[in-house]
Amino acid sequence: MTATVVLGLAWGDEGKGRVCDALASDADYVSRYSGGNNAGHTVRVGREEFKLNLVPSGIVREDVVCTIGNGVVVNPEALAGEVQALEERGLSVRDRLKVDGRAHLIMPYHIALDSHREIALGEARIGTTNRGIGPAYEDKVARYGIRVQDISDEGILKTKLKAALREKNAIFENVYGEEPYDVGELASRLLEFEEFIAPMISDTGTLLREGLENRRKVLLEGGQATLLDNDHGTYPFVTSSNPTVGGAIVGSGIPTRYLEYVVGVTKAYTTRVGDGPMPTELFDETAETIREVGREYGTATGRSRRVGWLDLPAVKWAAALNGITHLAITLLDVLSAVEKINVCVGYEIDGERFDGYPMHQTDLHHARPVYRELPGWGEDITGCRMRVDLPREAREFVEFVEAEIGAPLCMISVGPEREQAIVERIAV
Repeated sequence: MTATVVLGLAWGDEGKGRVCDALASDADYVSRYSGGNNAGHTVRVGREEFKLNLVPSGIVREDVVCTIGNGVVVNPEALAGEVQALEERGLSVRDRLKVDGRAHLIMPYHIALDSHREIALGEARIGTTNRGIGPAYEDKVARYGIRVQDISDEGILKTKLKAALREKNAIFENVYGEEPYDVGELASRLLEFEEFIAPMISDTGTLLREGLENRRKVLLEGGQATLLDNDHGTYPFVTSSNPTVGGAIVGSGIPTRYLEYVVGVTKAYTTRVGDGPMPTELFDETAETIREVGREYGTATGRSRRVGWLDLPAVKWAAALNGITHLAITLLDVLSAVEKINVCVGYEIDGERFDGYPMHQTDLHHARPVYRELPGWGEDITGCRMRVDLPREAREFVEFVEAEIGAPLCMISVGPEREQAIVERIAV
């Protein structure tokens, strides 16, 4: 059997949880492979809304086994809180959730460092979620990281904490004027989660590989998105992991030979949280309309999202980078609220037309969008269940985007409810 990756083609918040939930109806496993509790995926079932940060979106499907892969960074307190909250709402979680023992833990000093650095940067801040994601990945690369499996061995845990805090405490004392962290206190705090987390610790890569060998269906769920990728995104305004298709392989522990489908997700417009370039950003009444109708506020942070027209050069570049096989368009219904629709088809940089996606950071900051205007449809489409049900103008919009991206549509979201979607199935 083969695996399917679902990933974002912009700056996150594209509705990947929505798409994953739809595809998970045919999946046996759903696995998160990157990021941490800085990601926020929302799934709506009837009148119930599930906001997920670490737990994969497939958890809402009762027969699906969910895994948090080795590429994820895990805040144990956040994980415990999320699991308990989901179980209080009637979902079975701990018997279906597996956490890779190789995944790294987010520590209190990571969160503190994240906050201090953003304050110190001032106007040059990155716009992080202040969840400690970046510092946790730094320690992973520097080989100072604490892993999930370490909470089961107090001796190793204290040894690793001592090594990690040698530098960290010097920074907290001498740079930020704060009290140092105590190894014993931190170890005790982590060991409190041992009874809760230990039964979920697993070699999730082996679990997924064995499942694939036994013809099980695997769905890999990306946190964040392509334009936030640490290597390929709008650096330095990026996340600290690789949410792209390459990160899916590394962060889940499965071989490339199993990967067949890559579903790229884009909104019908563009949003971004935090700082960094966004050529199509709007600052007018249209932006406010889209923000309010689309409820453009972060699932993980609650922050208001920046809003703009769909940036096709950026999405096309992200689609090519990931080699997507299928496209999903979300929140098409939101554009019912605007009279005319613009789509960015190129940029003007220093007075010259540029149709690709700029590699140089300076060019992207100076890029002015070149728009193609499309007619709006101005009517409710939340009841549409087939593409032919859409108004002609809405069909022309999605078919224009589909042709420009060069990948067939597998899903068009026309409302927040699970059933409010036009699904053109792929064999996940």
